[in-house]
Amino acid sequence: MSIPPPPGPQEPRYEGQFPPGPFPPGQFPPGQHPQGPYPPQGPYPPHQPYPGAWGQPYGTYPRQPPVNGVAIAAFVLGVFCFVPAVGLVLGLIALARIRKRGERGKGFAVAGSVLSSVGLALWVVSLSTGAAGDFWDGLRDAARGEGTAYALSVGQCFTSPSGSLRGVTYDVDEVPCDQEHDGEVFASFELPGGAFPGEDAIARTADERCYALHDGYAMDSWALPADVDVYYLTPTSQSWRSGDREVTCLFGNTDERGSLTGSLRNDGTTLDAHQFTYLKAAGVLNTAMDSVPTSENYEDDPIVHQAWAGRVARALTEQSGILRQHSWPAGAAQPVAELAGNLDKAQKEWARAEVATEADLYYTHLDAGWGFLDADRMVTTREALGLPTTPPAHEQYDDGTGEVPDREV
Repeated sequence: MSIPPPPGPQEPRYEGQFPPGPFPPGQFPPGQHPQGPYPPQGPYPPHQPYPGAWGQPYGTYPRQPPVNGVAIAAFVLGVFCFVPAVGLVLGLIALARIRKRGERGKGFAVAGSVLSSVGLALWVVSLSTGAAGDFWDGLRDAARGEGTAYALSVGQCFTSPSGSLRGVTYDVDEVPCDQEHDGEVFASFELPGGAFPGEDAIARTADERCYALHDGYAMDSWALPADVDVYYLTPTSQSWRSGDREVTCLFGNTDERGSLTGSLRNDGTTLDAHQFTYLKAAGVLNTAMDSVPTSENYEDDPIVHQAWAGRVARALTEQSGILRQHSWPAGAAQPVAELAGNLDKAQKEWARAEVATEADLYYTHLDAGWGFLDADRMVTTREALGLPTTPPAHEQYDDGTGEVPDREV
């Protein structure tokens, strides 16, 4: 084997400068030409670049041709598939201009054309299968809020994604009412516009209005299960900004883990004429009873208690009038007549309570009036009309004496 000779002196290296000159004008030492390896020996004609060299000053980069704008537009349309046919046409136009003008952007043009071709094919398939119509229907429904939690209609039953009617929800699933569900819508109303009034203010309005409206949907509270109560769905500050002003009133189970099965609706759409008339008359009394004073005792606010007794007396007069004006079937005529007679007797006692100036006298007439409104007096009439005959225990009112006598609701 041979041993290589020891390394000899190295050629000097220069950083950023040329070896000692001089060199012929316009020439550089080997390997040090700013544009690359030193070209073949000159001289060359004035203003003529060296072979393979750009005619640009030393220290500057070559100027690149512009990117074709049509190619970019074709790419954008191809990516988002706004109008696939247009993206394809623009891509072909861009390719022609790029070849003619020497511009950049060929990749954009090709990609836009390919994506637009795929999008066009998908559009053709969707049109032939009806998918496009379904897409636009869904887009229109979303714009109107349909399918969202704040687009429920009266009579609809639904399930909540969380299974609860508390907290915040963004969507619900409508289901037939004869299936297990979380809620049933019985009313809705719009809040006035303007700035967001706050969650507490909206809740107070919803509480008052929904409880007042539920009798119109479920006219017979005797038909409501004991574990059903009123709930409501209200706008949030976020949905308010998008125009949501609707409060949705609904029935739900008082047990958060419970559910409902079957519709609770009983109104003019589900009742016969006789049942409807009877419950309409009972609703007049219910409205007056619901205005019971917030003060517990007559002595706390006599004027308010007297006014309430007067409202009940007038409601009893109206109720008995409705019952007497209707033509009842043979089996119900006698029970209804007896009921109307009891209402008249109750009316006299409530009217006397209205003008009572002493607490003892007020309570005496009030007790007598309640006696004629005992739920047992309603059972015979209800049975004759085919209505539920078990009074709801949760629909009883304190008469101011600490007792809660049954009453018709």
